[in-house]
Amino acid sequence: MSEKFKVLYYVNQFFGQVGGEDKAGMPPEYRPEKVGPALGFDGALQGEGEVVGTIICGDNYFNENKEESLEFIKKTIKEVEPDVVVAGPAFNAGRYGMACGELAKAVAEEFKIPVVTGMYIENPGVEICKDKAIVVSTADSAAGMRKALPVMAAIARKLAKGIELDAPEKEGYIPQGRRKTLFVDKRGSLRAIDMLLARFKGEEFETELPMPVFDQVEPAPAIKDLSKATIAVCTSGGIVPQGNPDGIQSASAQKWGKYDVSELVELKAPDFYSTHGGYDTAYANENPNRVVPLDILKEYEKEGVIGKVYEFFFTTTGTGTSVSNAKKFGREIGKFLKEAGVDGVILTST
Repeated sequence: MSEKFKVLYYVNQFFGQVGGEDKAGMPPEYRPEKVGPALGFDGALQGEGEVVGTIICGDNYFNENKEESLEFIKKTIKEVEPDVVVAGPAFNAGRYGMACGELAKAVAEEFKIPVVTGMYIENPGVEICKDKAIVVSTADSAAGMRKALPVMAAIARKLAKGIELDAPEKEGYIPQGRRKTLFVDKRGSLRAIDMLLARFKGEEFETELPMPVFDQVEPAPAIKDLSKATIAVCTSGGIVPQGNPDGIQSASAQKWGKYDVSELVELKAPDFYSTHGGYDTAYANENPNRVVPLDILKEYEKEGVIGKVYEFFFTTTGTGTSVSNAKKFGREIGKFLKEAGVDGVILTST
């Protein structure tokens, strides 16, 4: 290793200062300079390392052309020979996080060099690479950039020097699911009793095995009379009109769409198809009603089983979509349906 360790930096089209959604389809390119957050990261290295170049790639391009994108990145790594690779931070941007996660995993596995990225805990990219690379825990938006970069840089400095990292909560990265042997003053049974007593007394304690916390959602009451109910369909299966007019992403969706089916008795191919990137869409494209069962619902409406099929159906793609975006979509669609007087919703997936 030279006097200063070398860092290769990866960013998407937005942080690479190329453009927004209009440039999301740009293929990867390498620039032998510091671009966007790479500048701040380089400063945070405190002269111990240097960002020698930046790879910029559009979010859509990477996720739709993963193998080609990774081949370009691997080729660049072989040419530049960095000591550390850094990606992001992606915060809670799903497509960007997926790109950073796939990159981090591939580089760590093939080149055996340290990889550091940064994401919000709910970013779907976390699960892809957290056991292979260091994922610094960040805020959910770019407002957390100033806090994220110094933490990422401090970790990169340690990794470049071969210094073992401290515990995740001390260093600021997301736990990797690894167990380490430690020497402590008290054996496990005594520590467990101490924690139990603290809990009984209402005192604070820190568990050694944190458990995941899931939302508790109370189910809505049953519809009393289906024959008078208005029923809508909402899907994460990616069914859209021909041409995908709203540009709903094939993965890590950032938006949802609603489409008028009031004059239709079924969804016909190729007028409707799936833009989803997480399953084999051949059967869905052959008959879109397999994902959005408009044909059966219209029959039920005709037979009086249900009162009415709501005039719009709602759609997005579920693969890689962040939990926070999914909640946001649910709130927005739910508000719309409630105001429209819809009585029930059929949720379909893939």
